[in-house]
Amino acid sequence: MTIKKIIALLLLVSGLTSFKQVSAQQNAKKKNLTDLQQDFVDLGLGMFIHYGMPTFMDQDWSDPDAALNLFQSPKLDADQWAKAAKSANMTYGCLTTKHHSGFPIWNTKTTSYNVMNTPLKRDVVKEYADAFRKNGLKVMLYYSILDTHNGIRPNQITPAHIKLIKEQITELLTNYGEITALVIDGWDAPWSRISYDDVPFEDIYYLIKSLQPNCLVMDLNAAKYPTEALFYTDIKSYEQGAGQFISKESNKLPALACLPLQQNWFWKTSFPTTPVKDVNELVNKFIIPYNGAYCNFILNVAPNKNGLIDDNALAALKEMGKLYKPSANPPKLPQHPAPIISSNIAKGVISNSTWSDDMNLMDFANDDNFRSSWSSNPTVKAPWYEVKFEKSMPCNMIVITAGNSSGARYDLEYFADGKWLQLKAQAAGEKKVSIFRFERIWCEKIRVNLSGFKHAPAIAEFAVFNERN
Repeated sequence: MTIKKIIALLLLVSGLTSFKQVSAQQNAKKKNLTDLQQDFVDLGLGMFIHYGMPTFMDQDWSDPDAALNLFQSPKLDADQWAKAAKSANMTYGCLTTKHHSGFPIWNTKTTSYNVMNTPLKRDVVKEYADAFRKNGLKVMLYYSILDTHNGIRPNQITPAHIKLIKEQITELLTNYGEITALVIDGWDAPWSRISYDDVPFEDIYYLIKSLQPNCLVMDLNAAKYPTEALFYTDIKSYEQGAGQFISKESNKLPALACLPLQQNWFWKTSFPTTPVKDVNELVNKFIIPYNGAYCNFILNVAPNKNGLIDDNALAALKEMGKLYKPSANPPKLPQHPAPIISSNIAKGVISNSTWSDDMNLMDFANDDNFRSSWSSNPTVKAPWYEVKFEKSMPCNMIVITAGNSSGARYDLEYFADGKWLQLKAQAAGEKKVSIFRFERIWCEKIRVNLSGFKHAPAIAEFAVFNERN
C-alpha cells in the first residue's frame, strides 16, 4: 500500500470516528430541561480551570496579540488536574477553552492563532476531556464571546464574527464527546457590551441544543437581570468575586456560584508562596449551604506555567475532600418557568402610559435597564402602560418585572385590526417577575392594566418576545 493510500485510509477512519461521535451526541436520548437542571444542581462541587495565554503573562486578560512562542507547558498533565479534583470530592471540571483575548487552546480550524501553533503543539481541550472522563468526572467547557484578537468587540460585530463563533462552538461540541454544560462569558456584560442582539442569543442557544441536546447553556450574566427568573441561561450564575451572592433563603432556581481558590482566576508568579483561601470557610460558609439552596459551587484552581497545579493548592484540595461530601439527598428544585432566550422586541420602542410620577416616565420601563422604572402617579386610580410597534408584530410572551412591591395585578390586552382585544394568559414566576406565555398573536400595541395595588405601582421592564416554539 502506498503512503498516499495509507494517509487516505487514516483520514477516512478519523472522519468516520468523528461522524460517529457527532451522531451519538445528536441522537442521545433527550432529557427534559428540568431534569438536566436537577442533575447539574446534584453535582454539588466542581473545578473551574482557568488556563491559557494569560497564564504566561501574569495577567487575567492577556495581550490579544501575544507571541505564540510564550505558550510553553512542557510538564502539562491534565490527569493531575483530574486527580486533584477527585481528592476534593468534586464531580466535574470546566476548562477555559478560549478567554476574552481570543486564544483557543484546542485544535481549531477557525484561526491560526491557537495552541497547535505554539511550542506546546497539543490539544489541551482533548487532553483535559480525556483525563477527566477517565477519572469518572463530568466535562464542561468555558467559552468567551468577547474576542479581542479577532475584533469581536462592541459596535463592530459582523456576520463573519458570528460565523466564527458558531464554527468554534460547533468544533467544541462535536470533537470532544459529551459536554455537560457550555459556560459562556463576555456576553451582555457591562465590561463587554456585546448584546444578545449583536450576537443573537437564540441562534446560539439552538445551535448548541442541536449539536448536543443535553448540554446546558450557561451564560455568566446574573449581575444585570433579576434573580427571580432565568434570563438567557439554563442555570443562574453568581460570580462572588464580582460581588454577586446568592440568597440561600429565597433562591428557587438552579444556580451556580463561583470563586477562585487562589487570589485570581489565572495563575500568577506569586501563587506558590501566597496562601490560598481558607478551606473550612469555603466548605462550611459557601459550598454546603449553597448546595442546600439548589446551587452548585465551582471552585477555580489555576495551573501554573508548567501546566501543573501548585503544591499549596493540591494540599488545600485534599483538605477540602476531608470536609466536604456531596449530599446523598440533595434538595429537589421547585417548579420554575423555562428560560427566556429570545430578543426583546419591545426594547426602545414607543411607549405610553397614564400620568407618570415626576421623572419616572414611561420610557424607563422598556430601556433594558432593570434599575430604572416607570412609576404611576399616586393620584391615578386605574393606571396602564403600553408599547407601540411600527408595524403589526408577532409575539407569544410578555415578561413584566415590577419596579416596587405594590402587589399590583396585571391584566393584558392587545391592539389589532383597529380594536383592543383581551389577552388571556396566566402568569408564571415569582412576584417580582411575571412571565406570560400564550399562543402567538399579531398586534400593533400591547397594554397592561394595573389594579389591586397597595401603593402606586412601578414597572422596571416591560418586555415582549416572539420565542421559537
